[in-house]
Amino acid sequence: YDSGRDGYIDLMELKLMMEKLGAPQTHLGLKNMIKEVDEDFDGKLSFREFLLIFQRAAAGELEEDSGLMTLAKLSEIDVSIEGVKGAKNFFEAKAQALSSASKFEAEIKAEQDERKREEEERRNRRAAFRELKSAFSQ
Repeated sequence: YDSGRDGYIDLMELKLMMEKLGAPQTHLGLKNMIKEVDEDFDGKLSFREFLLIFQRAAAGELEEDSGLMTLAKLSEIDVSIEGVKGAKNFFEAKAQALSSASKFEAEIKAEQDERKREEEERRNRRAAFRELKSAFSQ
């Protein structure tokens, strides 16, 4: 549902998600849903904040008629209905999503390492140039 591919679910993306799940919410309802789990007060849901919805639902901390409880219920996997294969597919998709995040982090780290290596090469070339310059200046 992260159509902006920024790692967050904003108000419009949450609106679309709730509509697709068959539980449309009012604009105010959507804002309240985000506000209830928005730990960093940025007005959107991070993956951690999204998972917090399900943690709070499992702990009984959400109101039964709230939009978040509706979302938690609509997103649950009932193994007795879906069977083990349905749950397996669900968890494999979650693992794949986490793996994709890890790959993204690895790519960022590789880019940072490359920049460090290039900077080190630049410093070495400057030092070598200064040595040659000083040899010619004498």
